[in-house]
Amino acid sequence: MSRGIQVTFDAHNPHALSSFWREVLGYIHPGPPGVELSADADPLAAWDEFLAGIGVPEPQRASRSALEDPDGNGPRFFFQQVPEDKVAKNRVHLDVRVAPGLRGDERMAALEAECDRLVALGGTRIRRHEPAPPLETGFIVMADPEGNEFCLD
Repeated sequence: MSRGIQVTFDAHNPHALSSFWREVLGYIHPGPPGVELSADADPLAAWDEFLAGIGVPEPQRASRSALEDPDGNGPRFFFQQVPEDKVAKNRVHLDVRVAPGLRGDERMAALEAECDRLVALGGTRIRRHEPAPPLETGFIVMADPEGNEFCLD
């Protein structure tokens, strides 16, 4: 029997980091339990109001955030506030599938375009790996705004 997973990020600013990853993945911030959000509602503001209503002190209200796949296929992402900095390379990282099925110059152009978009959102380009057939099709290593490495694949 298989099991679902949740990917958890330690973060200094869970709301900002989840907002970056929302743009990377096309995910959504879910609303609070029992709260029906309108299409133009800000889910993070709804959470702040919900948490205030149940007595969570203001400094703790932004200590967590989550993302969900709007299609219900991908894993849930959870962001939790921690005091310490990231100090070493990730031992596990995400590969964001930007150019599945593309090869050569077309693939690398798609990766470069997405890299440019994510840099504008606060990501950092680390390095580009050129295609090296037959095993390597090329990818770009990046970091999110808090330094967590991921690849555009």
